[in-house]
Amino acid sequence: MPELPEVESVKRVITPRILGATIQNVTFSDKVKIGKEVGKETIIKGTTLELFKERTEQFKIINVYRRSKYIFMEIEKESESKIIMCHFGMTGAFFTVPELSNIEIENHRKHWHVIFALDNGLKLIYTDIRRFGELRALDELNEYPSVLKIAPEPFVKEAYEHYLEKIMSKKFINKPIKVAILDHTVISGCGNIYACEALLRAGVLPTRIIKDLTVNEREKVFKEVVNVLQEGIDNGGSSISDYYNADGEKGTMQEKHLIYGKKVCGQCGGPVLQKVIATRNTHYCPNCQK
Repeated sequence: MPELPEVESVKRVITPRILGATIQNVTFSDKVKIGKEVGKETIIKGTTLELFKERTEQFKIINVYRRSKYIFMEIEKESESKIIMCHFGMTGAFFTVPELSNIEIENHRKHWHVIFALDNGLKLIYTDIRRFGELRALDELNEYPSVLKIAPEPFVKEAYEHYLEKIMSKKFINKPIKVAILDHTVISGCGNIYACEALLRAGVLPTRIIKDLTVNEREKVFKEVVNVLQEGIDNGGSSISDYYNADGEKGTMQEKHLIYGKKVCGQCGGPVLQKVIATRNTHYCPNCQK
């Protein structure tokens, strides 16, 4: 699943290509149309296809930003404003190309689902191999209240105090630390890959109960989450499975992983163990993490 660094990388590529452009028309794949016909929310969620088109066509893209693992596009038409919200799910992706045929990765070209034709000659194309992602056209963010609960971006000053307040709350204090840092109300944008890497660097076992951590350990976990997320951004994200940025390029952060997906720990050379925590397959080193 694309996490904060991967989504940030996509946002940085698409923004200069779509900002200021007007969406001339929106086209849906047969999978999306059939899904709606049989009562399934396939990619386009929260509205009918007709209402989605009504809320997006002939609107100008005036702002593009990321929050956690979401991309938001603010759009306007005359005095009317809307927000397009995107979550990539497991295998979602955006490509900005003149035509669908210009997407070089066959699997993504084959599994396109939404095409936004822009007045600058480009198409913003949403692809999704497993179809777990979503696009919503909102009047305002209040229509999707869960995004309003997202923690501050991890790189801002108030994020650490927010994290401390959350993990020491009744909801989290008796839970494993990995459960908390995967929750986007605690830390924004940290998913399974970066949680495993951060906990290794912090020297903390993912199974440790929060109330049993020292003050220094709680602080170190947060700092290492921030460090590994920033490193992920700097390296264009982690390309595992089907992740590509909007240029069709893979990130290189996977080359710097020390624990996720490894059999041998990148720090000590000892064996890597696995355990399911919060439904996620967690990789950890019993030598480096205590």
